[in-house]
Amino acid sequence: MQLAVIADIHGNLPALRAVLDDIATRGIGATVNLGDCVSGPLWPRECLELLQAVGIPSLRGNHDRWVADGSAGWTDAFARAALDPAQVAWLGDLPMQLAPLPGVLAFHARPADDTAYLLEEVADGRLVRAPVTKVAARLGPTEAKLILCAHSHQAGLLRLPDGRVVLNPGSVGCPAYADPTPPAHVSEAGTPFARYAVLEVEDGRMARAELVALGYDHAAAAARAEACGRPDWAAAIATGLMPERR
Repeated sequence: MQLAVIADIHGNLPALRAVLDDIATRGIGATVNLGDCVSGPLWPRECLELLQAVGIPSLRGNHDRWVADGSAGWTDAFARAALDPAQVAWLGDLPMQLAPLPGVLAFHARPADDTAYLLEEVADGRLVRAPVTKVAARLGPTEAKLILCAHSHQAGLLRLPDGRVVLNPGSVGCPAYADPTPPAHVSEAGTPFARYAVLEVEDGRMARAELVALGYDHAAAAARAEACGRPDWAAAIATGLMPERR
């Protein structure tokens, strides 16, 4: 069975529309969303309404949680202000984990921590692939053989020594960001494309994976971020790089 995996939309409506159109064109019958739906200086309400309209099963990312409880920073507050109380509650009520198909487990970052990287670690101020033994220890035992995670905005695929496969589809709408949380670091896809993944799942195991990089009107998204007072987001959306790293 085919499964489309999307994540880290961050309010980028034209990127989300492009990805959903591509999924529909391919005739993929099932999609799962790994969270961080609306936080960003873009189109939070419109993205949430589109996700609700198409009925994609979604789980809660750390920014969804922060938007819902009003506890985090500027981009979360921007998104929260654009939503009505029912929409805020919808985000807060999303589950931390989903099992979109038998043998498949999906969560945002790690199974019990929505702010910690699974596949990556910080080195010299940027995200790099963590050793496979460290990834396995972070993940712990699971019955699922195919693990879906997000959070880092870095598309990746890793097979663990016990045969389990971990996949991160990358970010639909935010190809680069800077995180000042110690140790401060950047995540950069290096291109402005919208990212998602298409999987072939047979008997709970991955038979095939395609990590998709899709062109869309990123200039419009960058202009929206600029108009909302976030030139850093505008540069990241336009290039896939943080301004100070270009």
